[in-house]
Amino acid sequence: MSLIERYRLRVERQRARLRFMRKSRQLRRVANRTGNIGKDDILLFSVLRNERIRLPYFLEYYRKLGINHFLMVDNGSDDGSREYLSEQPDVSLWTTSHGYKQARFGVDWLNALQFRYGCDHWNLVVDVDEFLVYPFCDSRPLRALTDWLDASNVRSFGAMLLDMYPKGPINAVEYREGQDPFEIAEYFDAGNYVISHNPKYRNLWIQGGVRARVFFPNAPKKAPALNKIPLVKWNRRYVYISSTHMLLPRGLNLVYDESGGEKTSGCLLHAKFLHTLSDKTEEELKRRQHYGNSREYRAYKEQLEDSPVLWCKWSEKYINWRQLEILGLMSKGNWV
Repeated sequence: MSLIERYRLRVERQRARLRFMRKSRQLRRVANRTGNIGKDDILLFSVLRNERIRLPYFLEYYRKLGINHFLMVDNGSDDGSREYLSEQPDVSLWTTSHGYKQARFGVDWLNALQFRYGCDHWNLVVDVDEFLVYPFCDSRPLRALTDWLDASNVRSFGAMLLDMYPKGPINAVEYREGQDPFEIAEYFDAGNYVISHNPKYRNLWIQGGVRARVFFPNAPKKAPALNKIPLVKWNRRYVYISSTHMLLPRGLNLVYDESGGEKTSGCLLHAKFLHTLSDKTEEELKRRQHYGNSREYRAYKEQLEDSPVLWCKWSEKYINWRQLEILGLMSKGNWV
């Protein structure tokens, strides 16, 4: 990389820091329990809006996994999400009615909270419909993974977003509050993924799966990106640039082995395709706060009118993380 390119990335990082410092003024504290955060605690950061039905299982899942404290931003919910989260003893909560899109789809708000509270902690950044699985997650807590990453001098951990869906129509089974969503959304696409390399940020760009197959069949390059770097040992110099797809400094994006081997990685099981998607789609189309003029939600609306069945004869039923490793969707690398 030339000196000019290095300089441009440094300027971009500084601009991102100035931006999140400015946007942090949009956050209003609802419940600040960050004084309870311990020195070695693993933290989870998330932005949400109207996700009350999902929250009980989401919190339960990540508590069991090993998250010690949740730092959440509520973006103007009116379904009781804010009230529910404010009562949780391990949640610190902020709220804002400002535009999600204008805050770079929530990235600025979370960068601000990570800068203030996340430094020297392992930070997990996920949406409330994303559930991390990693090698040995059925027998080892998240602390075991972060301890191994620390011992290996690794500061970032990659995970592919894996869209899960039911066998029948999305609206056929109603999701109940507190329910494991993967009792309904049990299936995923195993192999139709395309990977490219972004030379500027050195991250991988992954697209495909059911969203490309069903919702963007004629324009697969417009399908949502599935590459994520959700787990990072945070430092004040770090910033997310585009969701959790990539960071600066760009060395944090090297969550793959450039020599042809495999680094340890995970998957984020994505529980978007439940009966709640129809209402969510209508809401987000009215708000127009998502990427690309909400083209993803426009694609959902067009297909949902016909009650699509996302399952096909090549769909795989989810069993466990070992199955995902066999299929090449994640790797235990040299962690044994």
